[in-house]
Amino acid sequence: MTETSGEPTLVAELAAEPTVVLDATRDEPRRTGALAAVLRAPIEARTWKELAYLILSFVLGCLAVCYLFFGVGGGLYASIFLIGIPLLAVVLLGGRVWGRIYRFFGRTLLDTHVEPPPNFTRGNGLFGFLKSAFTDRPSWRAGLFLLVQSVLGVAVGYLVLMVVAMVAFTAISPIPWALFDPVQVDDNGVEHHSLVQFGSLYIDTWPRALAMSGIGIVLCFALPWLVRGVCWLHRLLIVHLLAATPRDRQLAQLRASRRAAVDDATATLRRVERDLHDGTQARLVTIAMALGRAEERLSAGGDARDLIADARANAKEALTELRELVRGIHPPALELGLGPALETLTARCAVPVELRVQIPRRPSPAIEAIAYFSVAELLTNVVKHAHASQATVSVLPDSLRSIAVTVRDNGIGGAPRPGTQTVTGSGLAGLAARALAVDGTLTVDSPAGGPTVVTMILPNQGPQ
Repeated sequence: MTETSGEPTLVAELAAEPTVVLDATRDEPRRTGALAAVLRAPIEARTWKELAYLILSFVLGCLAVCYLFFGVGGGLYASIFLIGIPLLAVVLLGGRVWGRIYRFFGRTLLDTHVEPPPNFTRGNGLFGFLKSAFTDRPSWRAGLFLLVQSVLGVAVGYLVLMVVAMVAFTAISPIPWALFDPVQVDDNGVEHHSLVQFGSLYIDTWPRALAMSGIGIVLCFALPWLVRGVCWLHRLLIVHLLAATPRDRQLAQLRASRRAAVDDATATLRRVERDLHDGTQARLVTIAMALGRAEERLSAGGDARDLIADARANAKEALTELRELVRGIHPPALELGLGPALETLTARCAVPVELRVQIPRRPSPAIEAIAYFSVAELLTNVVKHAHASQATVSVLPDSLRSIAVTVRDNGIGGAPRPGTQTVTGSGLAGLAARALAVDGTLTVDSPAGGPTVVTMILPNQGPQ
């Protein structure tokens, strides 16, 4: 009974052993990968590029220290004669030039790609220039960067470069020791064939020289990580002091939105003017001419019923064109909401369209108009260019403050992205500009062969 009861325990132990082996096997690639990374580090291009950046940073840091010392110091000294104030403004703006230099080397050697800050906007006159210069945030941030570089790039960089030089010299020390036959004399007057001395220890034999070289070679595998650590600090400085801030990006986006809104409004006004000039105005002129001829005919006692009938027909057509024009500015169907307006729009489409509208609250009239006209233009593209047999339109909440308007078709695909449009304000580029005017976005996913999915994210901050 004892042996029988022990069998399950033995079997369980044997069954549990492979689990331990599997875990060790699973960890083995990690150890191998880490060891390979350490062995590759000294010969990787990244290591040499970062080392080159440290050398350039040290040189540029020395120049930056001179720039700050003579520029700021000379400006402060000359400010008692009022000439130093414009000089300080120029020195401060010069930080932008230093920023471009460091961003270039950071992009080239550290693979750190950052968005540059907006360009300097100069005020009118001398006082406007001075005010703009002394309130220019990117210039102050660049000046702070140069100040930190005087410590990180010069002091720390010097120490790191000295460590690199000492380790490299230690690794190759047997070569100069054998070639140049250096001699050192101790306190007792005894000569030693040694290149390096550590207290009373002289490296004067081949075993000691090779041991010292081995230590240097081992340290060569640790040096890349020291270089990478220092370059990591340089990357942080570039990202936080030389790149555009969220405030800068927001201002740039607002300026782009304003330009897009102005361009869209200008295009709409031109379209309305063209439609009125080519359509309604021509018909009104025809009506006026027909009524004038009818008046002349009635004065002569003739029959003018045909002219009056033509004028009446032209008046009806002019009213129809005016209704279409007004519908193009603000569709009457939007008075009932975006959902009913899209139902009417999709029902008239030549391609079968599935519609889904689920929005928690009604958007503002401007957002509803943009969504309606965008869907109308996208469905027109589906009918004309996509060769699709089915389309789907959905208006769903994207977040608490935005909605996603998506048009999908099963056509041939290949629709160009908005950035590839060559005519501003037309096609998908026009839809992207219309979305940008209200701080929205437009994305196009249209691989060759389809399907095509166009998504427009619009803010939804209408009344509750």
